[in-house]
Amino acid sequence: MATLKGINLTLLMGPAVPVPAPRELVEALESAQVTVAAGQRSGFQLVFGASKDSIITKTLIPAGFFDPLIRVVLVCTINSTPEVLIDGVITRQEMAPSNQPNASKLTITGEDLSAVMDLVDLTGVPYPAIPPVAVIALILARYAVFGVIPAPVPPIFNDIENPLVRVPAQKGTDFAFITALAEQVGYVFYIEPGPAPGSSIAYWGPEVRVGLPQPALGVNMDAASNVDTLTFSLDGNARTQYIAIVQEPITKVSIPVPIPDVGILKPPLSARPPLPLKVKKLDTTAKFSMLKAIAYGVGQTAKSNDAVSGNGSLDVLRYGGTLKARRLVGVRGAGRGYDGLYYVKSVTSTLKRGEFKQSFSLVRDGLISLTPTVPT
Repeated sequence: MATLKGINLTLLMGPAVPVPAPRELVEALESAQVTVAAGQRSGFQLVFGASKDSIITKTLIPAGFFDPLIRVVLVCTINSTPEVLIDGVITRQEMAPSNQPNASKLTITGEDLSAVMDLVDLTGVPYPAIPPVAVIALILARYAVFGVIPAPVPPIFNDIENPLVRVPAQKGTDFAFITALAEQVGYVFYIEPGPAPGSSIAYWGPEVRVGLPQPALGVNMDAASNVDTLTFSLDGNARTQYIAIVQEPITKVSIPVPIPDVGILKPPLSARPPLPLKVKKLDTTAKFSMLKAIAYGVGQTAKSNDAVSGNGSLDVLRYGGTLKARRLVGVRGAGRGYDGLYYVKSVTSTLKRGEFKQSFSLVRDGLISLTPTVPT
């Protein structure tokens, strides 16, 4: 599907190993939308024109080409550089016949490959005396057939339970269990498509807010502006002071442990973060060890300290490339309080013939960036 000069979209589909889609199907593709967001599963939606005499209606739907769990890979090529937008599976299809000529639509909705990990309940599988990072690697090895490459990062506080006292066991599906283990140590879990079509990186570790920023978003800069819209807000209720409740194992006395915002999992991006207005007890940590309770509390604090947020939209050609979620980006032209580095929390890419636009959301812990200049 050629969309713009220098930009092409390639569609691959198949039951397990995706292959290039039939030419008639690619030509019927009217729009594609992909959403990638921190803290949630990535998703996609494809809309096809489907007349009653098309290959979609007469052949592909009856043959199960769009059935749930059919794999879909979208590859966007910009100036000869391929980028995998999504690698996932179909979860839903909707057919909308119309009396108007060429107005019938087939809509395919799906999620990334973590949806496959959320199908089978494996409650009870034991993992005696195995550190969390090894447990994650063992679980993710089951999905090597989908090209999933495990990338677990050892926790800051590594607490291995004595198998003579308690043998940890899995609760729920692989996805639910991996997510729960990440929550306990203040980590995140997500699947990043690519770098090559048919492969994905399963990341289990701290939320990364370091590294080389993406090209800056310019607003209110006349000809140097490269976004269509960009607005910011400061939420005074966003920051929370957490207190972990730890039970002393011998006396069973509950001990409150204030969790400081030490920036272990993500370094601060601002010079003036607002004071936390809320105080919340973490009662779920009562049965945790001291190390595990602190790690859990630090993770919850890291999730709650983003008081500044920004929302906007851009044209990919004007920006000069695609904006990627879960990475840093600079902002220029918004004033001293809001300029500087931000973490890209979510990006929704929408492709149509002759159009490639993105809407995005940014977050930061406060006003006035610690970085005086950002790369353009």
